[in-house]
Amino acid sequence: MATGARSMFVCISVLFLVLLKTRLYSCQQFAIPFQQPSHCGSEKYFDISSLSCVQCEINQVRSVSGTSCVCQVGHRMVFNNGGAITCQKCPSDSKPVFTQDGFGCIRCPGGLNTEGKCQCPPGSILVERNRNGMLLDEGICEACNGFEPSFAVPNLFGDRCVRCQETYINTTNSCTCGQTNIPAGGLCFPQNNLPTTVVSVVNYAQLMYSNLTACQALGNMCVMNLNSLSSVNNDACGLFNTVYRSTAALGSVQMISFWRANLPWLYYGDQAGLASRILSAEPFPTSFSFKGTAQNTNIQFTAAVYNTKGDFLKWQNVKGGTLQLCPDTVIRLNAAYRFGTTYRQSCQIPLSKILTDFPEPMFYDIYMDFISGNGQKSLWAVPVRNLNLQYNGQFVNQGDNLNNWYLTRRIFLVDTLSGRENTLANQPKVIRVATKITISIQLEPKTKKGVINTPLMTVSYTDVLVSAPDTQSVSVSFSVEYEMNQSEAQVQTDVALGVLGGMAVLNSLLKTVSWKRRVGSPLIDLQNVLKFLLFFAGDMANVFFVVTVGTGLYWLIFFKAQQFVTVLLPLPVQENRFVTYVGCAFALKAVQFLHKIINHVSIDIFFIDWERPRGKVLKTAEGNGDMKSAPAPVSIWRTYFVANEWNELQTLRKINPVFQIFAVLFFLEVVGFSNLALMDPSSDLSRDPQSYQAPWSLILRYGVATSVWLVIGFLQVIFFTVFYETFVEDKIRQFVDLCSVSNISVLLFSNRCFGYYIHGRSVHGHSDTNMEEMNLNLKREAENLCGQRGLLPSTDIQTFQVSITNKMRLQYDRIREPLSRRTGPSRLLDSSANPFEQSTKAYHTMNMFLGSFIDHAHREMDYIVKDKLFMERVIGIEFMEPIEKSLFYNDDSHSFSDVLYYGNEATLLIFDTLFFCIVDIGTQDFVVAAVLTYVQQKV
Repeated sequence: MATGARSMFVCISVLFLVLLKTRLYSCQQFAIPFQQPSHCGSEKYFDISSLSCVQCEINQVRSVSGTSCVCQVGHRMVFNNGGAITCQKCPSDSKPVFTQDGFGCIRCPGGLNTEGKCQCPPGSILVERNRNGMLLDEGICEACNGFEPSFAVPNLFGDRCVRCQETYINTTNSCTCGQTNIPAGGLCFPQNNLPTTVVSVVNYAQLMYSNLTACQALGNMCVMNLNSLSSVNNDACGLFNTVYRSTAALGSVQMISFWRANLPWLYYGDQAGLASRILSAEPFPTSFSFKGTAQNTNIQFTAAVYNTKGDFLKWQNVKGGTLQLCPDTVIRLNAAYRFGTTYRQSCQIPLSKILTDFPEPMFYDIYMDFISGNGQKSLWAVPVRNLNLQYNGQFVNQGDNLNNWYLTRRIFLVDTLSGRENTLANQPKVIRVATKITISIQLEPKTKKGVINTPLMTVSYTDVLVSAPDTQSVSVSFSVEYEMNQSEAQVQTDVALGVLGGMAVLNSLLKTVSWKRRVGSPLIDLQNVLKFLLFFAGDMANVFFVVTVGTGLYWLIFFKAQQFVTVLLPLPVQENRFVTYVGCAFALKAVQFLHKIINHVSIDIFFIDWERPRGKVLKTAEGNGDMKSAPAPVSIWRTYFVANEWNELQTLRKINPVFQIFAVLFFLEVVGFSNLALMDPSSDLSRDPQSYQAPWSLILRYGVATSVWLVIGFLQVIFFTVFYETFVEDKIRQFVDLCSVSNISVLLFSNRCFGYYIHGRSVHGHSDTNMEEMNLNLKREAENLCGQRGLLPSTDIQTFQVSITNKMRLQYDRIREPLSRRTGPSRLLDSSANPFEQSTKAYHTMNMFLGSFIDHAHREMDYIVKDKLFMERVIGIEFMEPIEKSLFYNDDSHSFSDVLYYGNEATLLIFDTLFFCIVDIGTQDFVVAAVLTYVQQKV
């Protein structure tokens, strides 16, 4: 029983530890308090491994560098493990100073240095022990012999005499350079013989001062090796990983499980696959706001800077171009750290400049500043995605799967050190450059207060072979991108497309059924299917247009006008689907536009002349030349005039295309509405030319362009229909009046059995008269001294929709057949017939037939006049089929304009808008888009 209980206890303990570790990985905060070395005081030192102030032990004070503790004056060191030391008071006051190594007490032969140790005059070394290592009671300053044959000087540490550098000996025959010579870089040169360039070098032999610094140096070597890990190779990263695993008993630093005591923090965990939990474990504890009293758009990144040897140099604010290799003004460089501003910078840097500016690499641990709950400045660790990192030979960070990523911490910008061969004074054969740095900031899902997840820095390194530094250049880029989870927006877009697409299918079916009735087709054939597809193309174009315009306006309004940040713009990759929708809208609208043009040019139209001959004239008879009386001919000029007016009316629009283009350009480019399409939170229409200009957002650019184009178009339509047609001229109604004055009716067929009729029969019986009689007739009509103009007695309705019977259409086609043969193949023409006479005869026959049809002269082809039902007007289908009699529907709205541009203004306006926008998407230039749109309209 005891054994079973013990086993159960062990299992529960293991389960608890597993859950605890999982909890730590998923919920821990990667934040530390911000502490400067100068803030530590005299009794604390700045620990470069934990980046925090640590209390010195008893009898200890902070060193001059501030990064370690040393024994107080009069105390010596009795224990040192490379980090912590133990101090003990010297035996007597006669030996108040500790030795150079700190383990003994001794009297000084001279003065003290800044560290409280013995100091000898220049050219002398300090001797603290005799030959067998016994500590002396008092130190001795021994002068090094700087003359022949010794040529000795103190070494770097001042504890041994060594031979001086050869240039000193060759120049002065001693170890002093002399007043007439020039010392430089540890060398002595005769006057006017100094080299023009001096190479700064780093000697790895200097990496020996302390364990903490050596651990940082080891970490730097691993970072220069791109943090790559392998179970086979035991390189710097492998050695670091071995040390990391073997020092688990030392515990973690700053309550971060990945940060081992006395070691730099290089990796998030000891294996790949934790990226998704790290990036979304805990939101960044600061809210961002674009506007209002709580406005906060300032992003503060701070870097802990180390040199190659592992020394902590400083805390540095990254503003001013710390991480940006491309040169620019400070204002433009700092624009990268304005929240919500998408930043992109790229350039070509001469290789010679890189070699000059970066003699050795600097290493950066990046943090993001924030104010903690107690009002103290704190730092939030920024993880790094190194695209060049290899884990067991695999580039795990180059894919899109977060579960494969292995995140790191430390970066460098340029490594000109690793590629040097033989000696550090040589020019590197190859250098490694961070050619692409991207900071990604993701909005916390469903946030209402501008909360973000942990930012991610992505770095890509490129090895550059140094062959001709003066002519070579390197392409580098730096960018800051903002993103949010677009899945919900995409679902809403898909739902809108699905719902509106279903409605488009129903509407297209109704249009197809209506067209089938209007052409009198009894069967469902391929032509019906083709017509459905054409109707569906137009309706789906409208669906895509509505969805894209709505999407553009949504992002434009909610991104630019928001106070607390709740939405961020889609990334360029995420805009591809939107651009596809715009392309579909344009392509389908172009199909609809061509379909309407084809219908527009293929309508049948006939001008019925009601004028009858007035009187008779003498006419020479053909053959014998005898004179005989004949009806006076009716002038054709009235028909020509009405036809010409109809021809001009066909391209009448409710907007002025030229004014539309210039007005749109004025508001976009002159007023500055185009600046609303920049990927930054500013809503200003004017921008300082010296400031940074964010890249264009295709969605915002589309939203701004469509909004301006449609608003100006709608205003033109309103002005034209409400003011111009009311107070200046209404050309549609004027045309109807012209038909009445000219005694000309117009019958046109937009489909085989459906069309429109304009009743222009003069109430005066004739209109081919002189000016006096015409004015008299108009005066009588104005005074209601004659009948009304309507088709039916005592009515004013002159325009009708016409649905004719199949019998009526067959008769119409028989009369029209000679004209069809004239324009048909030559083999069908009668060579003996005069084409002009055939046309004239067909015209008169058609005129008489249609006139008699309107006058109800054909009982077998009669018609009735009625009003359309409300539902018939809404869905565009005539419920009653014209089987025995044709149907004339009263039409006060002059819907015959549907066969003109005037009645298709919505289609034309949307097509022009899409054409303008699709050109702008391809060129990113509103002026080019305007010019090509103008050319398109003219064509």
